[in-house]
Amino acid sequence: MRKVYVDVTLKQDKYGTIVPLSVTWEDGTKYEIDRVLDVRRAAATKVGGTGVRFTVRILGRETYLFDDGERWFVEAKDGF
Repeated sequence: MRKVYVDVTLKQDKYGTIVPLSVTWEDGTKYEIDRVLDVRRAAATKVGGTGVRFTVRILGRETYLFDDGERWFVEAKDGF
């Protein structure tokens, strides 16, 4: 596993609620987020770090997307 920093397109409402809409991978490929399943503060146990963990579904697969307050990252093998 490795920590991969990604670009995230998101929507933020007037109350400050953030909803990630898509993730752009390090090779430039853009992945639409099908659905946000859960949001909570959590640690990235496989690669280190903490932040707000979004459990998201991308291409039918669940994965974690982390907002550490400054940058967004995912725990990745090779690709998604």
